[in-house]
Amino acid sequence: MGYETLKLTREGHIAVVAFNRPDAMNALSTQTAKDLLATLEELELDQDVFAAVLTAEGDKAFCAGADLKERKTMSREDMKKQRALFVKAFTAVAEFPKPLVAAVNGFALGGGCEFSLCCDFIIASEKASFGLPEVGLAIIPGGGGTQLMPRVIGRNKAKELIFTGRRLSAREAYEIGLVNHVAPPGKLMEKTMEIMREITKNGPIALQQAKRSINLGADLDLHTALALEAECYNVCLTSEDRDEGLKAFNEKRKPVYKGR
Repeated sequence: MGYETLKLTREGHIAVVAFNRPDAMNALSTQTAKDLLATLEELELDQDVFAAVLTAEGDKAFCAGADLKERKTMSREDMKKQRALFVKAFTAVAEFPKPLVAAVNGFALGGGCEFSLCCDFIIASEKASFGLPEVGLAIIPGGGGTQLMPRVIGRNKAKELIFTGRRLSAREAYEIGLVNHVAPPGKLMEKTMEIMREITKNGPIALQQAKRSINLGADLDLHTALALEAECYNVCLTSEDRDEGLKAFNEKRKPVYKGR
């Protein structure tokens, strides 16, 4: 399926979703949100996709936030409708059941920063920068920024960044734990795909259940979280992939997982 504002490619069991409005700094438009929702639904249902990357075309911006040029032509009612759509898009990224990694290749500001935070972790180009500057426009981050940033880097550091609207370089973001890896310019996707291949050599059901256990268990008390982990483990235990993994181990060969 083709998308107006996104580019979707596949390599083996890896899907790469790229914002494709480089002339507009990949700003988040109404159509982008619609395309992203449709793309993630397609990939969730595709059993051959074990994990995905969220990135962008061009090297200037991953996503520079909401498309303010579009927004200035909208009525207040239209903005409310767009806001509801945007919330659905951010939620879809955050709740995507398969591993989803952000490869950030430029400005990740406002909603762009929030999209990267909604992913499981971030790999950044040395030219990337991150920021939540919404208070400068008399609003607050509304795509999960006030909730996700504190969970990733800690409450006090997140407060400082959100209250000031300060931008972070890729290196600064790495030093405070916002970013997992920093790649040289031109090597971002090479590094990203290297890590994605490490991920997708593993069982897809196990990957999904590990993500579910981590994400849902993080805010539970330990007793309840361990019960959740046991539930997720049991889903893997009864899968065909688990049988294939044991068989491949005993036969000293690479397993062939199918997500069943």
